[in-house]
Amino acid sequence: MTELMIRDAVASDIPALHALIESAYRGEASRAGWTTEADLLDGQRTDAEELASILSDPDQGLLTAWDGDTLVGCILIARREAGVGYFGMLSVRPKLQNAGLGRRLIATAEHTMAERFAAQRVRISVIPQRVALIAWYQRLGYTATGETLPFPYGDTRFGLPKRDDLSFIVMERHLSV
Repeated sequence: MTELMIRDAVASDIPALHALIESAYRGEASRAGWTTEADLLDGQRTDAEELASILSDPDQGLLTAWDGDTLVGCILIARREAGVGYFGMLSVRPKLQNAGLGRRLIATAEHTMAERFAAQRVRISVIPQRVALIAWYQRLGYTATGETLPFPYGDTRFGLPKRDDLSFIVMERHLSV
């Protein structure tokens, strides 16, 4: 990998973002990495319309990681209530996972949310069946808040569940700003 460049996504990035996110979360391609949801969900993870909506919202954004002209990672950042940021849609090319890029994207996202949104805490939501991913977030300093969120059953824009016991746990980390 050459020198990695991380920057805000722009509208012309949407096709590459969509392809990256789908490859990281869904289908056989996602099985090349360790963060796949392919055993839990079929269908899409997002669509171009959702990505465009994120980019047009001043309280959200996508940070992108580029190796030359190749998109290799991204992360959604968002402002929540006062002092609280949120990240999601963390995606790294499956064959590049486990090389530190996800950790670097999270660190950049935390720094960006502190500066841009005055975030003092960052929240994430994770499907509880993704035990290895939860353990990884714990190693990064995130702890479960005890709060849970329902899975959006019936919203095919988020995917087609393969089981009926999906939900999200909320994890949080305080930033040292």
